[in-house]
Amino acid sequence: MRALADKLDPAHAALLIVDMENDFVHPEGKGAKRGNRPLGHIQAIIPEIQRLLAAARGAGAFVAHIQHTTLRDGLSESGPWLDARMKAPYSAVDVCLEGTWGHQIIDQLQPADGEAVVHKYRYGGFVGTNLELVLRSAGVRTVVCCGAATNVCVEATAREAFSHEFYVVLPRQACGSWNADLHNATLTTAEARYAAVCDVGEVLDRWGDGA
Repeated sequence: MRALADKLDPAHAALLIVDMENDFVHPEGKGAKRGNRPLGHIQAIIPEIQRLLAAARGAGAFVAHIQHTTLRDGLSESGPWLDARMKAPYSAVDVCLEGTWGHQIIDQLQPADGEAVVHKYRYGGFVGTNLELVLRSAGVRTVVCCGAATNVCVEATAREAFSHEFYVVLPRQACGSWNADLHNATLTTAEARYAAVCDVGEVLDRWGDGA
């Protein structure tokens, strides 16, 4: 498929919402409280993701909420992972601890009954999860990735999706990063190598407004 409209056909497209959880998004979350994470970029994309979510539901596109998860008692830790997390800006090693308020998806984007919720334990949504199984079972061929952060978990999930032979679409206004340069560089690379980068409005043109 070459045309964006074909890739976005709701009969085989899925909306993947990545890491829109209290610890990353809410002013009382660990990202803001302990990591001093600036939240402007995240707050700005919430309404855009809400529009995409309403449109996906209205059009019958598949929806999956990808939820970063840290298991208790170190069960999801490793040396390389802890090394990376300890130097990551604006975060905390125990961010999104399973079962806590910080792990919960924000109120504005709560999953509806029947929508997939996939717990991930690394940056990408496919490693060590059932995401591919869920998407294949639903007949998905295209994933529309949005959420936070553009240059970390959204990028990792999008690249993994491409490596698993899915078409990838990235709506730029629905992806956010604390660094505009990293956000823009990620989208530039994605458009050149593995994804269709578009405006949220272009997705809504295909899916409708959710009415």
